[in-house]
Amino acid sequence: MDSMTANLHPLRDARLIGAAVDRDTAPRLRGLVALEQDRADIVSATLAVTAHGVYEAFIDGESVTESVLNPGWTAYEWRLAYQSFDVTNALAQGRGNVVALSFVVGNGWYRGDLGFARANANYGEEIGVAGALEITYRDGETQRVVTAGDWEAEASETTRNSLYNGQTIDARLRRTRRPVATTSVALDTSTVVAQTAPLIVRNEVLTPTRVWKAPSGRTLVDFGQNLVGWVRFTTQGQAGAQIRIRHAEVLEHDELGVRPLRGAEATDVFVLSGEVDTFEPTLTFHGFRYIEIDGWPDELTSTALEAVVVHSDMRRTGRFACSDPLVNQLIHNSVWGQKGNFLSVPTDCPQRDERLGWTGDIAAYAASAAFQFDTADFLDGWLRDLRAETEHSEGGFVPLTVPDVLKYANFPDGFTLPWHRATAVWGDAAVWVPQALWTAYGDLEQLAEHYPAMTMHLHSIAQDVSRDGLWTGGQQLGDWLDPDAPPEDPGAAKADPAVVATACLYRSASFAAEAARQLGKSDDEEHWSALAERTQSAFTQHYVDETGWIQSDCATVYALAIAFGLLDGTTRKLAGDRLAELVVQSDYRVTTGFAGTPFVTWALSLTGHVDEAYRLLLERECPSWLYSVTMGATTIWERWDSMLPDGSINAGEMTSFNHYALGAVADWIYQVVGGIRPAAPGYARVRIEPQPGPGIDWVETSYDSIHGTINCAWKVVADTFELAVSIPEGIPADVILPDGRVLEVVGGSHDFRSAFAATEVSR
Repeated sequence: MDSMTANLHPLRDARLIGAAVDRDTAPRLRGLVALEQDRADIVSATLAVTAHGVYEAFIDGESVTESVLNPGWTAYEWRLAYQSFDVTNALAQGRGNVVALSFVVGNGWYRGDLGFARANANYGEEIGVAGALEITYRDGETQRVVTAGDWEAEASETTRNSLYNGQTIDARLRRTRRPVATTSVALDTSTVVAQTAPLIVRNEVLTPTRVWKAPSGRTLVDFGQNLVGWVRFTTQGQAGAQIRIRHAEVLEHDELGVRPLRGAEATDVFVLSGEVDTFEPTLTFHGFRYIEIDGWPDELTSTALEAVVVHSDMRRTGRFACSDPLVNQLIHNSVWGQKGNFLSVPTDCPQRDERLGWTGDIAAYAASAAFQFDTADFLDGWLRDLRAETEHSEGGFVPLTVPDVLKYANFPDGFTLPWHRATAVWGDAAVWVPQALWTAYGDLEQLAEHYPAMTMHLHSIAQDVSRDGLWTGGQQLGDWLDPDAPPEDPGAAKADPAVVATACLYRSASFAAEAARQLGKSDDEEHWSALAERTQSAFTQHYVDETGWIQSDCATVYALAIAFGLLDGTTRKLAGDRLAELVVQSDYRVTTGFAGTPFVTWALSLTGHVDEAYRLLLERECPSWLYSVTMGATTIWERWDSMLPDGSINAGEMTSFNHYALGAVADWIYQVVGGIRPAAPGYARVRIEPQPGPGIDWVETSYDSIHGTINCAWKVVADTFELAVSIPEGIPADVILPDGRVLEVVGGSHDFRSAFAATEVSR
C-alpha cells in the first residue's frame, strides 16, 4: 500500500484495542464521541470496523448491523477484511451531543484453538477491534473518531466464548460494570482490505417439532432440520440458575449423539438474572438438529425456543422438483448442506472440532453450489484468500485448507499432513472453483483475478510429474472416502492415486489454457495446451489399453477419464461400457469417493448409459445417495454410512452429518435430469437438454442466471415426452429432444413434444 493510499484508508490511525481479561471472557470496549454539531445537522455517518477476533458494534447501545461474526474468516496475515456500515440514522435519532460507541470482541477464528486432533491452531493470543467513525455535517465539515488507547474497557457478560465449545452468558452481569485495563497496538492497514464477500447473517428461524424426555431423563428437542446457528429464547427464573444447552446432529440409542463432535463441547450456558432474560449466543455457532437442555425454569414447550439459522448472505438461484420425493429430499439436503457450510468460508463441516476450508470439498462441489445459490462474491472472496495463501506458501503450493490456519497447528507427534506438496483434487480447487464461477457467471475480471493461483498450482505440480508425464509423486489423498475403504483408513481407495492425479492434471491444464485464451495470454494458452496434450498422451499410453480398460479398473478412474475428456472415439465408448458394467455389478450402489462421485453419473450419461445413471441415483441401499435420505437425513453426510442401518453412528473417528462433497451429484441432477445447462459462460447461450430415465416421470427446474430466469419442465405421458421451457429475453438456446432433434430458440416460452419410451424400474 503506497503512502497516498494509506492516507485515505478508512482505518488510518485507528488502534487495535483490546482488554486485559482472561482468554474466555469477551471484553467490551467503549468510547464517548462528543459531536461537533447538532445531530440534526448530520447528513451522513459511516462506521468502518475490523478485528482480530469477531466483534459486535453498538451506537448508544443499539447494534449497528444485522450481520454477525464480523469480520469473518480470511487469510488474516495478508487479507484482514473491514466492514463499513451506514450509521446516519443511528446518530440522527439519538439524543444529546454525546454518542456512546462500543464493541464487544470474541475469540472467533483468530484465537479459536482451531483444527482437530488437539491442533489448537491460532493466529495470535491477543484479540482486539479497530474502528473509525466518520461524520459529515450539513455545512460540509467532517468529524472523524478512531479507536484509541484511551478508550475504556470492561469485562462483558460473556464469560466464555469459543466457536467449538460454545458461549456462556451471565445475565446478572449485564447491569454491572467491571472495568479492566485497555490494551492497544497499531493496526497494520497494509493488510486490511474492504469487505467483498457477503456478510454472515441470520437467515431464518425454526421452531421445535418435538420436545420429550430421553431414557436418561434428560430433555431433548428436535428442530426437524440439521442446521447451523444457535438457539435463542426469552425466559425468567431464579437468579444464578443455569440453563445448559448441548447441540448435536443426530440421536443414537435415543440419546444425544455427541461422539462425532470429537473435542468440540458445542455447549452454551445461560445464567439467569432473576428478571426476564433474552439469550442469544452470537459469538459462537453450532451444527445441530437436536439439543439437550438442562435447567429450564419451568415446563419446556415447543414455543419457548427457536433455532436461528446463520450463514453467509446468498441469494437462492436454483430450484428442482421431480416425481420422486426422495430425490427432492436429496436436493433439499444439498441446499441445507451448502447453507450450513457456506459460513464466511466454504467449510467441510460445521459441528465438530474442524470446520476448516478444505479445498478438496469445494473443488468437488463448486458447480453444484453455483447453481443452488449466487456464489459469485462468496467464492471470489475465498479464492482471493487461496491466492494469498498460495503465494506465501513454501514452494507455491495450494494448502489443503484455506485459510491455512493449520500451519500454526501444534499436532501431536506422529501426525502429519502433506503440507508442502501439490495434492490432486484439493490443490485443483485453484482451477476448478474458478472454472465453476466462469461457467456460471462469465465474469472476465474475476477470471483474471484467479488466474495467477491456477498457474502457481500447475507449476507446483512439476516436481511430482514423472518423465513419462504422469503425476506420480507427492502425497495424494486420492479417491477419499471410497465406501469400500475401512472406517479407520478413509484414503484406502480402489482407484490408483496416480491415475486420479494425472486425470486431474489434465483437467486443470485444459481449463488453464481456456482461461489464458479468454484473457488474451496467447503464450500461456500454448504452454498449458501443450501440458494438457502431453498429459492426455501419457495417461492413455500408460493407463488405458485398447479395450478401454483403465488401470485399477474401478468406477472412479473411468468416471474421471470420461468426464474430463481424456478418451476419444472407440476407447471412450468402451470405457463407458465398462463403467456401466461395474455399476450393474455393484447392484447400482455407489463405489466412488470424493474424486469420482461428482463425475460418475456424468460419465454414464455422456457415454449413452442414462438408464444406468438413473438407477445409480435412485438406489436406496447403502452405499447410495438415497440411503441417507431413507435414514432421515436433512443434510448430506460425510460418509455414505455415517449412520448404520441399525441407527448407530459409524465407528470411524471422522463422521459428520453435514458435509456437502458427496452431494456433488446435484450438478448432474440439475443439468441432465433437470435439463438446464450453460452453452456459453454465464448462460449467455443456454442448452436445454433434459435426459429422461427410468424412475422419474416429471421434473421442474429453474435457474436465475445473470440474464434472467431459465425454466425447464418435462413429463412423460404415454410414451410421449412433453417439454416446456422459458428463456430470458434475447438469450439464444439450443433445445435437444430425446428423439435427437436439435432446435434453436431465442428467448420466450416454448413447448415441445417428442417420442420417448420410458423404461420401467423395479424397487
